[in-house]
Amino acid sequence: MKKSNYARIALAALLLVAIAAFFYFDGAKYLTLDALKAQRELLSGWVNQHFLLALLSFIAIYIAVTAISLPGAALLTLAGGALFGLLWGTIAVSFASSIGATLAFLASRFLLRDAIRAKFADRVQGIEEGVKKDGAFYLLSLRLLPVPFFMVNLVMGLTPIRVLTFYIVSQIGMLPGTIAYVFAGTQLAKITSLKSILSPSLLAAFAVIGLLPLLLKFLMNLVAARKIYRGYKKPKSFDYNLIVIGAGSAGLVSSYIAAAVKAKVVLIEKHKMGGDCLNTGCVPSKALIRSARLLADARASKKFGISSMKTEFDFAEVMARVQSVVAKVEPHDSVERYEALGVNCINGAAKLVSPWTVEVNGKTLSARSIIIATGARPLVPKLPGLENISYLTSDSLWQLKVLPKRLLVLGGGPIGCELAQAFARFGSKVTVVEMAPKLLPREDDDVSTLLREVFVAEGIELALGHKALEFKSSGDGGILVAEFNGNRIELEFDQVLIALGRKANVEGFGLDTLGVTLSERGTIAADPLLRTNFPNIAVCGDVTGPYQFTHVAAHQAWYAAVNQLLAPFWSFKADYRVIPWATFTEPQVARVGLSETEAKAANIAFEVTRYGMDDLDRAIADGTDHGFLKVLTKTGTDEILGATIVCAEAGEMIAEYVLAMKYRLGLNKILGTIHAYPTMMEANKYVAGNWKRAHAPQKALAMAAKFFAWRRGGGVEKIS
Repeated sequence: MKKSNYARIALAALLLVAIAAFFYFDGAKYLTLDALKAQRELLSGWVNQHFLLALLSFIAIYIAVTAISLPGAALLTLAGGALFGLLWGTIAVSFASSIGATLAFLASRFLLRDAIRAKFADRVQGIEEGVKKDGAFYLLSLRLLPVPFFMVNLVMGLTPIRVLTFYIVSQIGMLPGTIAYVFAGTQLAKITSLKSILSPSLLAAFAVIGLLPLLLKFLMNLVAARKIYRGYKKPKSFDYNLIVIGAGSAGLVSSYIAAAVKAKVVLIEKHKMGGDCLNTGCVPSKALIRSARLLADARASKKFGISSMKTEFDFAEVMARVQSVVAKVEPHDSVERYEALGVNCINGAAKLVSPWTVEVNGKTLSARSIIIATGARPLVPKLPGLENISYLTSDSLWQLKVLPKRLLVLGGGPIGCELAQAFARFGSKVTVVEMAPKLLPREDDDVSTLLREVFVAEGIELALGHKALEFKSSGDGGILVAEFNGNRIELEFDQVLIALGRKANVEGFGLDTLGVTLSERGTIAADPLLRTNFPNIAVCGDVTGPYQFTHVAAHQAWYAAVNQLLAPFWSFKADYRVIPWATFTEPQVARVGLSETEAKAANIAFEVTRYGMDDLDRAIADGTDHGFLKVLTKTGTDEILGATIVCAEAGEMIAEYVLAMKYRLGLNKILGTIHAYPTMMEANKYVAGNWKRAHAPQKALAMAAKFFAWRRGGGVEKIS
């Protein structure tokens, strides 16, 4: 056992002994209003004769009572006023209560913090982030209100707030209440009960005190705002309620919401409406994947009872179909549609001139609020020689008319894996180079292993654990020089696809001139309300993150738009508790919540329940009976911490777990829900059934067996 564990046990035992002794010797009888009144004369005489000793003894007793979180602090505060007067009573109680509270705070941190974190890590994390940002204000608001202080001490001990901060804020925050109670103690003869202290006038005073932290925060925000806006003149009136820069998923939803509530909104886009998702991302990639899957199905026709299927295709026609799909979806995000909804759409490059004004096409537009939704672009690494190679990205890929014979994909994340499999199915000789030792580095090993096996079976070459060093030109293609286990490896290609993630679009529209703060990741920094350091400028989507998904961009857009339209009267913090994502390889990989790797790293106690898709009737009928579903639950309960699905239609199936986690529905609820037969969705119910069987009440089942044996007649059988 670690020394720290021995120390925890010793401290816990000491506290339990002290508390037990207090109640065993009926210490509470000395901490009553009647006892204080009865002993006042005697105690006052002793104080007059030995003032310093009495004062120090009082402080020591007060510290002990508050440190152990015993009842009686309010009575002792009254005693401080009755025995030492307003001045010395206030001084004694103020310091004693703060010291005692800090000791209780430290005891809570030492004894409880690790255990609470381990058991409730998902909930504690959000609290800790809030305390790191506003801990002092939050604590001050609690200290200024007449709430049980011992609870504040214990709860704050579980947070990362600094000890010195806790002490100073407690010293300041408890002072108004201390003065009020000490003063009440000087009027002890007039007090008939502790409740009588809280007269209407005193309650009103506490209410005013409780507003102090809010007022203080408002004033500090006002000072900060004056500082950040210094040098800029705010217009007396505005052309618009909201200016939105960028017409991708985040910008479209932001402007849609504003128009829906009849706010005047302008949407500025310098390229195409719909952003990356429509034009170069989600829509065209899924259209390409669908065509590639048709080819794969045809080649695998024998397993469906069809001896052979002949396929012929022209890659240029495939890419033309992809563009036709984009064109068919395009009206959903078109200027015409959004103009009809009430959004003024402008095609042009926007530039921030001030916190309230934007310049576009030679005109200056003003708005009370601005939303930046400029998205992201493919991340291109600064590797030697790459500038001499005609490389592809997820943006430029769609201009291809000829299928590459040898395609090297740099990056084994979701984009790289999806496109690598698609091109391999069209007939390209594909090599995937990934610096991590596995595909899809964010997923668990069993997920990556299954996908690796599928890729290898389909003829895709994998160079995992390879670090790209440089590119060399070679004929019409090139060579990637990579390092693997200390050796230099050369990989030849005709075309190279860079798929290393995405970089936020933060250049070229005035952020640096205006002084908008960027994060360490190179994205626009945002607070929980999605505001930048300029409160009237919000940001949403890939340009801020932390999740670069189309559905998250739309999710953030609601918060950004509503918060800006209602500021300063109402606001909502963006909710990232339940974020799903899917990789559309075959099999698909979908996840929501924690993976096993993440849960272990966070030291969260969990159980894993699995279900193999080779057991599902619909998967067997469709010939897609490979993959698995696994659910992480909190140990001993059916509360879902995360779900990972690897199979056909995983992207559709994950929605049930998103709903369940958002509304805190456990596996028992999923098990009790009717699922249509035969469908892939039944797997969600069957994995819940596996969990239920693993947690079956064995004693109750044994009793049930005896009961049914009795009902069959012949007495109660002996059940082994």
